[in-house]
Amino acid sequence: MAKQRIYMDWNATAPLLGEARAAVLDALAEPGNPSSVHAEGRAARAMVEKARRQVAALVGAEPSHVTFTSCATEAANHVLTPEFRMGRAPLVASMLYVSAIEHPALHEGGRFAADHVREIPVSASGVVDLGALETLLAAHPKAEGLPLVAVMLVNNETGVIQPVADVARVVHAHGGLLVVDAVQAAGRITIDMGALGADFLILSSHKIGGPKGAGALVSRGETLMPVPLLKGGGQEKGHRAGTENVAALVGFGAAAQWMSEGLTERNAAIGALRNRLEEGMRAAASDVVIHGAGAARVANTCFFTLPGLKAETGQIAFDLEGLALSAGAACSSGKVGQSNVLTAMGHDAKTGGLRISLGPSTTADEVEQAIDIFSRVASRRKMAGEAA
Repeated sequence: MAKQRIYMDWNATAPLLGEARAAVLDALAEPGNPSSVHAEGRAARAMVEKARRQVAALVGAEPSHVTFTSCATEAANHVLTPEFRMGRAPLVASMLYVSAIEHPALHEGGRFAADHVREIPVSASGVVDLGALETLLAAHPKAEGLPLVAVMLVNNETGVIQPVADVARVVHAHGGLLVVDAVQAAGRITIDMGALGADFLILSSHKIGGPKGAGALVSRGETLMPVPLLKGGGQEKGHRAGTENVAALVGFGAAAQWMSEGLTERNAAIGALRNRLEEGMRAAASDVVIHGAGAARVANTCFFTLPGLKAETGQIAFDLEGLALSAGAACSSGKVGQSNVLTAMGHDAKTGGLRISLGPSTTADEVEQAIDIFSRVASRRKMAGEAA
């Protein structure tokens, strides 16, 4: 009998929730285009607007401030632009300041030219350096335009929670705008957009148990918006052209609603499992390095390095043992290279790191099995490292 596999790569993609699957199937049975005025079109529009309300509720925003996109990467490229509009008046963001630990979707700078992007350093624990941000913004050439700052709420590799409300105070004191990547935070910590002080928030469906192919850019208001990335038929109030992917958005909304309910209790249980996992890992290999362990983290994430075991080799070894995990961000884990997150934290990134991420359906038995697998891989690492 084939060995039962264990899925611990929720930060890459969360398995589709049953509630989201059911909502998608219902939406697929609806033939209408949400821009059409006939009954079928109005039914599709009602589905999209319900999803908009559900997604807005997840982050404490107004539904009218949610612009749906095809994914978080599109949302990032939409908002990371020098060109904004305040109503009908143009507004220029002359420089992008992005933290050193951002996901590649933001770290690449969106629509900014490379020489108009500055990096914000982080501490050894992977927390944004507020003093360095203050220095950067104090030197910003205000006559050329506003500073645009991009900082994630939760790091996708370490799970470290960033002091976004403090970042917002610094940014706004210098007349800047703040974009927050909340992709890994949604459903894992309570998000209140107003309390965060974010001007824009980026979300992804498949990270919270919705289908792939849906994301959102959430704005603080409706007056200040980036110039559209996709132009055409005027959907999403003209902010994002293209017929809405009704089924994916409906699934996104259903997942957002599910994640909003019982969040505190659910993540307390997940945190207990993560703590047990790390306890077992340390017992099996006393030299294991768990990155960001000294900072506030979301409950589900463990990013670690086993000295002597390269990340890509380790990922294969764990996979062969039946445990699915990631070597850093899933979008780049197939590439041989150093983790920009580890480099930014001042660690030797040549070995790389491995990320285990848990979810609502992870069981205590799976954690114990994962500890056993970790023990076997750790005991073989010298041979595995030499083979690499």
